Amino acid sequence: MTKFVLIAALGAIASVSAAGPAAVILGEAGTFAILSKSGIDTVPTSVITGDIGVSPIAAAAITGFSLKLDSTNTSATATQVTGSVYAADYKSPTPSELTVAIGDMETAYTDAATRPTPILDLGEGNLGGLTFVPGLYKFGSDVTIPTDCTINGSSTDTWIFQVTGNLIMAANMRITLIGGAKASNIVWQVAGYVEVLAGAHMEGILLVKTAAHFRTGSSLNGRILAQTAVTLQSSTVTQPTQTDLRRILAQTADILA
Repeated sequence: MTKFVLIAALGAIASVSAAGPAAVILGEAGTFAILSKSGIDTVPTSVITGDIGVSPIAAAAITGFSLKLDSTNTSATATQVTGSVYAADYKSPTPSELTVAIGDMETAYTDAATRPTPILDLGEGNLGGLTFVPGLYKFGSDVTIPTDCTINGSSTDTWIFQVTGNLIMAANMRITLIGGAKASNIVWQVAGYVEVLAGAHMEGILLVKTAAHFRTGSSLNGRILAQTAVTLQSSTVTQPTQTDLRRILAQTADILA
């Protein structure tokens, strides 16, 4: 009977109708709240929910966190992080696992950057006051968010924002999700840097070619996956909730065994 229940459940998942582009697969990079190739810095205290990691650089590039190695030397803890901290100079298997995560991050960035046929090719982007339905949006230069904007869609809908330049969000502004939209289904592919100014709130997965800067009191519901440095100033980063299909399938295999 369990098999029939499982098949019915998987059929229900497969039959869900979603609008927007095919999801960007993050792979192992999707297990991190913050992943960086050049360093993660916080001045002063920030609050991070989820794992953070750096590679191919060493733990010395994670500054402002007062790291404490665990007993196996494969990861560390920090009072500012609800999760674990990983670096390329920690003991095996951490270095090889980080190499995979970094590779997956770069693959995801390339995937998002090369998606064809946007529903809108907007050139320079001012997103203030706009509402975005599911789809692929392309911007040929910098994108600014000078006032609040909204992302509207269901929990299965997807968004990709391709940004050729920088992404800059003004102080005290916010992105609001409505209609059931999830931060885990929103990808910002940014060739330049991301700067979220003081008190602003961002939503989504940031795939950033260069740096990500979160200024005093800013926040993100999402992930920062950056190919250079991440700097935080009393910021809050919370990895989004999402269905862990790998865990479900593993548990299902145990049930059916």
